Amino acid sequence: MNRRVPVALTIAGSDNSGGAGIQADLKTFTRRGVYGASALTCVVAEHPGRVSRISAVEPAMVAEQIRLVFEAFPVKAVKTGMLFSAAIIRRVAQEVRQRRGLKLVVDPVMVATSGAALLKPDAERAMAKLLFPKAALVTPNLDEAARLVGRKLKNPEQAKEAARELAKKWKVPFLVKGGHLMLAKAEDYLAWPNGKMKVFRAPRCREIITCFQIRKARLVQ
Repeated sequence: MNRRVPVALTIAGSDNSGGAGIQADLKTFTRRGVYGASALTCVVAEHPGRVSRISAVEPAMVAEQIRLVFEAFPVKAVKTGMLFSAAIIRRVAQEVRQRRGLKLVVDPVMVATSGAALLKPDAERAMAKLLFPKAALVTPNLDEAARLVGRKLKNPEQAKEAARELAKKWKVPFLVKGGHLMLAKAEDYLAWPNGKMKVFRAPRCREIITCFQIRKARLVQ
């Protein structure tokens, strides 16, 4: 491995439709000039409108994947996605905390766009206890942030307040992704533990149509 090329590890589930999970992470890493390694936590049978089945990988196997990646590559950053169970989260936390200087980004994948639960209740508690405090950044979407603060978030001001509240509670930066607010431009809200706030705005990619939307529009015969 050319040490001039940064290496990142994604620890997440597989999305067979290619729009999320390990597949999406690896595409993003490549786009940003980062070599992507992966450790698979779950195999998910889904498309953008429905999650049909989830099969979790044994926690020991998840840990072994992580260990071998660290053994072979100069990993500088880790991003977690769908972890599914408390047992997997404990093994991930154990492996990650052994690596000094590692930047950890936690995406607390809890609920699919279709509404299917992707994280067990005891796993939510384990993630908050074992991963949030060690993170360089936590990136919940609007629904996940609402779950973490215990109330609905219906507008930008509520999303900003949730980001500040979560950052203060866990003493790490939180980026609340506001795409579900359906504003004219996509907005994300980054809060630091000291209360500082930054808003990121970008045009929506309307040219990207999901399989679910295509099917609804009857463009697929």
